[in-house]
Amino acid sequence: MFPVHGSSDTLSLLVRNRREFLRLASASIATSAIFPAPRAHAFRQTDRSKVVIVTFGGGARDEETFAPDGQENIPGLIKTLLPHSTFFGQVVNRGILGHYVATTSLATGVYETFNNFSGVAPPHPTLFEYFRSDLKRPATDAWVISPSNGFRNMGSSTARRYGPGAGASVILPKQLLRAAAPDFSTGNVDRLLRDTYEEPHASVGLTGSEGNLRQIEEVLRLSRDEFVRHALSLDSADEMSVYVARQLMLHVAPSLLWITLHDIDVAHSGAFSLYIEGIQRTDRLCVEIWNNIQSNPEYAGNTTMFVLPDFGRDSDADPAGNSFQHHRTGDAASRTTWMMVLGPGVRQGAFVQRPVESIDLVPTIGKILGIDTPLARGKFLPEVA
Repeated sequence: MFPVHGSSDTLSLLVRNRREFLRLASASIATSAIFPAPRAHAFRQTDRSKVVIVTFGGGARDEETFAPDGQENIPGLIKTLLPHSTFFGQVVNRGILGHYVATTSLATGVYETFNNFSGVAPPHPTLFEYFRSDLKRPATDAWVISPSNGFRNMGSSTARRYGPGAGASVILPKQLLRAAAPDFSTGNVDRLLRDTYEEPHASVGLTGSEGNLRQIEEVLRLSRDEFVRHALSLDSADEMSVYVARQLMLHVAPSLLWITLHDIDVAHSGAFSLYIEGIQRTDRLCVEIWNNIQSNPEYAGNTTMFVLPDFGRDSDADPAGNSFQHHRTGDAASRTTWMMVLGPGVRQGAFVQRPVESIDLVPTIGKILGIDTPLARGKFLPEVA
């Protein structure tokens, strides 16, 4: 839909960074005694197959991640996850660079065009609807953990054959906290309740309800006090989302789980140190999610995990942008990211340099789960399944 533009120098630098990173990483893994690369085998879909998707709302650039000077910020991705993954080095997003619309596009396999700040449900069917429709699964088997109120409607579409009630159950950790502790002052917990970094108000749309309290007690199997006490011991909203994911995996064990992390989007504040801190925390949390998968008998050995940003951020070289702070230019740095895929049947230590698109996610997961995704416009990635 939208071309990747910007200076040829920026695009060349991105390609060189990824090519050099892939070359060095391939050499490192090939000589590693800790993480040998086994022979790939065909993925075999079973009734126990599960998929966990981790996306970053507030993408990060090469400069602060996979480029040589940025790798110190992502030790978990490089040292723990990368050796077990198939790594796609050029994932291009050709859609609108807004976090909700881009994340929803990842979930539908179509570049959606609605207003990013509208919070509306997508017009095209979501992965969750395909999954539940084809396999006749209940709502409890597909979940979305959303980072803000603006993401509340991404679990279901308005598509006639699918629509409300046919998609994923959605859980908003910030609203859970607001419902469980409605009276505390937001000053000390702004790090947990801030709903967006692109709006001027810290807690837009955050309201609690009896439904939120039921999710805490009946789904997460926690008392209100337990949830509040643990949440207030955390440093960020993303840590709260991963805590909710762990409880959900323990007590519900959904086959399809989507987690959107959003701490990196603090970059909109203009504070580079907070942006780096967000990258480092996201790196740690991705490893934590993978470790939770491996330690949970319902998930270990039968779960494929996808990790990818929704898109990047503006290049320092583009005068029309705001460097790391925003994602407005549509240049190569803001549109080109990466993806890691880990799990049974996924080749370990494999590196894919050809360009693919972010909307290829849905058809690829469809193949893994054995479901049709007829209205998705992306392409199946044969390197994965």
